[in-house]
Amino acid sequence: MPRTPAAGSRPGPAKTADKTAPTGHQTASDLAFLARAMKAPTLLDAAERLAERARAESWTHTEYLVACLQREVSARDSHGGEGRTRAAHFPAIKTIEELDVAHLRGLTRQQLAHLGTLDFITGKENVVFLGPPGTGKTHIATGLAVRACQSGHRVAFATASQWVDRLAAARRSGQLQEELVKLGRVPTPTDND
Repeated sequence: MPRTPAAGSRPGPAKTADKTAPTGHQTASDLAFLARAMKAPTLLDAAERLAERARAESWTHTEYLVACLQREVSARDSHGGEGRTRAAHFPAIKTIEELDVAHLRGLTRQQLAHLGTLDFITGKENVVFLGPPGTGKTHIATGLAVRACQSGHRVAFATASQWVDRLAAARRSGQLQEELVKLGRVPTPTDND
C-alpha cells in the first residue's frame, strides 16, 4: 500500500514525468527544507561545502553522508557546551587555563591537572575548596564547571553560601520540595552515562 505524507508534511523530492532525477534547484530546496525540519542548520552548510570535495575525491555516498553528519554533530557539541555554560549561571566565565597557579596555596599544579581531567565526576566524588577569601576557590570551581559543561555535563553552579540561602529561602516560602525537585533535574554522572 503506498504511503501518503502526513498532514502538513512536505512530500519527497519531485520527479519529472520521465522519472529523471530532480533538478539541482529542487534538490537544494528539498535539502534546505529537510535540514530545517531536522533542526540541523550545519548539515545544510556542510552538504553544500562538501559536495564539490566529494565529487573531486570520488567519495561514496556513505562517506559523504558521514562527513556531513560529523559536521552537524560537532556543531551541536559546541553549541551544547555554550548552552550548558549559560544555564549554569556562573558569576563570571573563568577557565582553569586562566588561573595564576603561582598564587595558589594548598593546591599543586599536579592536583589541579588531575582535577582538570574531571575524573571526580565519573568517580561520583565531591570536590570541596576551603580557605579564606581571595585564594582562588571560586575561580578553580568555575573553571572545572566550565570544563564539565564543555564535556557534556549539565552544571548547577553556586557558592556554598548561595546554596544555603537558596534552600533556606525555599523552605521559608514553603517551596523547599519544589526546589529540591528542580535541583534533582540536574543529572548526576550516572544519568549522563
